[in-house]
Amino acid sequence: MLDLVLVLAAGVAAGVLNAVGGGGTFVALPALVAFGLSPVTANAVSRVALVPGAVASAWVYRRDITQVGATSTVTLTAISVLGGGVGAGLLLVLPASSFDAAAPWLLAFATLILAFGRRLSEAVHQALGRSAGMGPRAVLIGQFILAVYGGYFGGAVGILMMALWSIGLGLDAAVSNPMRVAQLAAVYLSATVLFLLASDALAAPSLLTAMLVGAVAGGFGGAHLARRLPARLLRGTILTTAVITTVLYFLRG
Repeated sequence: MLDLVLVLAAGVAAGVLNAVGGGGTFVALPALVAFGLSPVTANAVSRVALVPGAVASAWVYRRDITQVGATSTVTLTAISVLGGGVGAGLLLVLPASSFDAAAPWLLAFATLILAFGRRLSEAVHQALGRSAGMGPRAVLIGQFILAVYGGYFGGAVGILMMALWSIGLGLDAAVSNPMRVAQLAAVYLSATVLFLLASDALAAPSLLTAMLVGAVAGGFGGAHLARRLPARLLRGTILTTAVITTVLYFLRG
């Protein structure tokens, strides 16, 4: 019973983090590994468990979602679903070492972009003209690559999304946070379908259920909390989460 309570608490924390700024995987995954699941199984279970929480957060944010540049929201979501499914398929057939080895450096880059992306984007626009920036095709290609990563491993994929949108389009992290949550739900949803069909994600039903319930509560509550935070405080929370997540990745490796 104590184990289930701890996993439930980890689910709540992961749901809140994913709703507010990202990084919930680094609460959910270590908790499941600590209770005896293999890293690959824990990865699949955490993805399945976090989907309802991500959907709950997206529902709270539904009126705050803004379009990413000139890219259609429907098209962007379809690309996220497709990429998430491809990444989940790769997880089932390939070793986890490839993305795992690159993740700390990707996250370090993403954290720097989040910290200085707005200034860098303004400098790029001033140097190349106000029309400069990523077009819809480039946004979709970048989104597909990140969605594959999200389906395969998932750690801080939302942070990487906002880094892409920040440097490529100059989007503010606080403004793009609702879209990040929605795309995170899309990536997790397609990956979950594949994990339920082809992995052993259901091998630990009690742990899965406890984390799922906690993530729903955390995702719903975290999204309401994030909507009430001032934009500057939300940006600071997102950046702090990015820094902590990056440090944890390097400590893991």
